[in-house]
Amino acid sequence: MLKNKKSLGQHWLKDRFILDYIADEADLNKDDVVLEIGPGLGTLTSSLLKRAGKVIAVEYDENLAKNLPKQFPGKNLEVINIDFLKYDLDELDRGYKVVANVPYYITSKIVEKLLVANNKPKKIVLLVQKEVALRMAEKPGNLSVLAIASQSYAKVTLGGVVEKELFTPPPEVDSQVVLLDLYDKPIFADYLTETEYMLPVKRAFLNKRKKLISSLNGLVGDKAATKSWLESLDIDINKRAEDLSLDEWLKIAKSLKEKDN
Repeated sequence: MLKNKKSLGQHWLKDRFILDYIADEADLNKDDVVLEIGPGLGTLTSSLLKRAGKVIAVEYDENLAKNLPKQFPGKNLEVINIDFLKYDLDELDRGYKVVANVPYYITSKIVEKLLVANNKPKKIVLLVQKEVALRMAEKPGNLSVLAIASQSYAKVTLGGVVEKELFTPPPEVDSQVVLLDLYDKPIFADYLTETEYMLPVKRAFLNKRKKLISSLNGLVGDKAATKSWLESLDIDINKRAEDLSLDEWLKIAKSLKEKDN
């Protein structure tokens, strides 16, 4: 019998109705190639194989990876035994989709890898910790680095909540489906690199409780220079990092680049 490994954050969902719902959220057809991250026992894999043309399952646990193909003889399933964070997404066909129940402890790293990859997916459907899903979809006033990054690359919408009792073993919190429909290009692509765009964002969120005049201090000079700079951009110096819209962050990053050139 295959047992879950707590160190890998393995919590298995077996409710067929919910598994089918997650697969349906990806709008799959027989022309689609689906990347599944951490397939585990293959319960979601089963729903994906019924809908997609091919499923590529990346599984870190060697025992689970060896066992998975035996459950689906004759199906178009490829299992790769590797840490997903080391997997080369360029090996996938363009326009692939991602559907996965991902371990809580590396959710942010998984999302970041998918969003900044050269070969980005067309659509991402993830079952994640409810708090993380809500954070990804937040609006100005309660934004985070994860929300800004996610929403700069994709339209982010929330799906259904999955109660913790439906998992084996139950995690400590409920989960929620989050959907990312990726834009043809991120909102900053015509002006900036990802690093240039995220530089002021990450700087401000290091001291997110401070007002912008303090958290962005030093990027263009002292506080007086920072005050003058932000006011020239029509940005309230008393706002905090979480309060700004994506358009305002883009304005700041573009201005910062212009000052450096």
